[in-house]
Amino acid sequence: MSIRENLENVQARIKKAAGLSGRSDSDIRLLGVTKYASDEEVRELIRAGLTTLGENRVQNAQTRLASFPEAEWHFIGRLQTNKVRYCQLFSLIHSLDRWNLAEALNDRAEQWGKVQDVLIQVNVSGEDSKTGLSYQDAGAFARRVLQECKNLRVRGLMTMAPLVEPEDTRQFFRETKQLYDELQNELGVVWDILSMGMTNDFEVAIEEGATLVRIGSALFSKEDSV
Repeated sequence: MSIRENLENVQARIKKAAGLSGRSDSDIRLLGVTKYASDEEVRELIRAGLTTLGENRVQNAQTRLASFPEAEWHFIGRLQTNKVRYCQLFSLIHSLDRWNLAEALNDRAEQWGKVQDVLIQVNVSGEDSKTGLSYQDAGAFARRVLQECKNLRVRGLMTMAPLVEPEDTRQFFRETKQLYDELQNELGVVWDILSMGMTNDFEVAIEEGATLVRIGSALFSKEDSV
């Protein structure tokens, strides 16, 4: 299958999953993850109409942002504080997960003369292999960012489920959606992004409330992605 066909396939699956949760597919944004894609594949994806793209590695992203300035780029990997200086052109950073990173991003954003949009990464599954704040710690962290980081704008939460059968991810997505709702009520804010779900589990994530899904292999695979 071509990348265009893969994109249409993924969009159809998003629409179906949205319908099952009583929402419109227009409520869900698709982020194309380009970590393993070639420049030509990225170009083909943009030609097919997807211009919201994400990179996991800062070094790769510098070339990608320069090569494809027409796209809206998100940073979705773990971000080291010493790499923050390279992040000026990212529209959204999905992986804010610790205070020293919040300080570094806030200081840089002030220097850049911008308010940087971010998501707070949470780890509701408690897996040691994944970064992110626990359910219990997320609220205090979010409050501190809101109070002390005037150049950061929290847009919502991001999470990654364990690599298990799709149906077995449901509890983690459900808990993250619950946390997302609780924190908005507790903090008196309105968020618009709940980033959860990847190729393996995005349909379940949508059914449980995701507003943004991060898809890589289902877009770039040469095989039928269903």
